[in-house]
Amino acid sequence: MAENQKDKAVFVGIIRQTDDEAKVMEYLEELEFLADTAGYEGDRKFIQRVDRPDNATYIRSGKLEEIQQYCEENCIRYCIFDDELTGMQQRNIEKVIKSVVVIDRTSLILEIFAQRAQTAYAKMQVELARYNYMLPRLAGMWTHLERQRGGRGTRGGMGETQIEVDRRIVKQRISRLKEQLKKVDRQMATQRGNRGQLVRLALVGYTNVGKSTLMNLLAKSDVFAENKLFATLDTTVRKVVIENVPFLLSDTVGFIRKLPTQLIEAFKSTLDEVREADILVHVVDISHPDFEEQMQVVENTLKEIGAGNKPVYVVFNKIDAYTYEEYDEFSLEPRTRLNRTLDELKNSWIAQEKTPCIFISALNRTGLDKLRHDIYKMVAEIHAGRYPFNNFLW
Repeated sequence: MAENQKDKAVFVGIIRQTDDEAKVMEYLEELEFLADTAGYEGDRKFIQRVDRPDNATYIRSGKLEEIQQYCEENCIRYCIFDDELTGMQQRNIEKVIKSVVVIDRTSLILEIFAQRAQTAYAKMQVELARYNYMLPRLAGMWTHLERQRGGRGTRGGMGETQIEVDRRIVKQRISRLKEQLKKVDRQMATQRGNRGQLVRLALVGYTNVGKSTLMNLLAKSDVFAENKLFATLDTTVRKVVIENVPFLLSDTVGFIRKLPTQLIEAFKSTLDEVREADILVHVVDISHPDFEEQMQVVENTLKEIGAGNKPVYVVFNKIDAYTYEEYDEFSLEPRTRLNRTLDELKNSWIAQEKTPCIFISALNRTGLDKLRHDIYKMVAEIHAGRYPFNNFLW
């Protein structure tokens, strides 16, 4: 294999009776984007219609054999399933598809997080998530975490199997990581407390919607940003001053559909910046065909971490990339995201009056002046409530 050649991967999903086939294909496109972020090359997508996933092999045996044959003929290295597999399903699939590495969506996301983690704190969080994912799947693993070497006095106990040894090792490491993270969490809580009563804003949103780019523009900082999923894992906090009003702005890890529960648990402490924020700035990629579904994923995750009741300001980003299809006024087809003009979409959201919002392009800096002004007004109002004698703010 050439030095720069990527390992090829195929993707597997199912369509239940209530599922939309186009939607399932969009989910597999996102899975391929995840694989690209991890460093794999997407090759082909396999879909099977089933009433429910097979308890033993997730998909039917005939489809598995088809995938096995294709992988052998096309030098495929990875077979990635869009749903989380049980340990038994993964082992049974590997018995059929012997020539490839079988992983699921959760394992892929955990791998990306492991690649992206920069600080010791983020690395510990990801390691904890990976061990929690690994624990119920130890049976059937071919390599062990710590082999018990031969010799007297080295065995884990009379009759103790290797799986029991591995399970005990993993549990010990989980316990140790939790203790280490608690110490760091206390330090971070102290740091947050030392920031005083400055108003706090937190950027939240689906992954790859432009949060870090917006952070760099507002805070004039150099937070890493690129067109990849989960470009940012570590929470970044910057002090920002608009006109004469200071506030703290934080950039947080992006959310995603089917975000592994292990990661939500591991990153809950990092997401304290979200829970303790005065205002959540929800950044949305308006150019994405399913931006409304992405918004719902974010809202559901915010509720899950206890931040569902925060004031929200929605920033619809990437208007420069917005595209639509011409709509025939005599057509009986309903108006959708795909055939609405940007102005129609703007008027629709603004007319709802549920949540204040703005439409911008962080790339072209379109709408940034109004965004700064809106943030200034929101922060100044909260600031004036905390410091009523600082009339200069107005």
